Amino acid sequence: MPRSVNSVASRAKRKKIIKATKGYFGARKNVYTVSKNAYEKALSYAYRDRRNKKRSFRALWIQRINAAARLHDMSYSELMGKLHKNNIDINRKVLADLAMNNPSAFEAIAKSVKK
Repeated sequence: MPRSVNSVASRAKRKKIIKATKGYFGARKNVYTVSKNAYEKALSYAYRDRRNKKRSFRALWIQRINAAARLHDMSYSELMGKLHKNNIDINRKVLADLAMNNPSAFEAIAKSVKK
């Protein structure tokens, strides 16, 4: 009995990988075995960095809140402590956005917790 191989599916699988690595440098874009390794590595980086992005943004929000809080003679930790003490539930993302785009609203929040 002759050997059965599905060359249509095999070629499609290879083409999918080559298409995904379009724009990569050197052999990574056109040699299947090298391309496959680069593609798998890229997927693992993407998975890792979807989690790292959350860390990076939280750190950015904290820096922005801290900078804005210091304009109102408070540190970040003081501001957050007073917010929690006064039961003001506002997350860091929104607080950072207010600090950047609506300083008057941030000032109102800062004054309300300062009392």
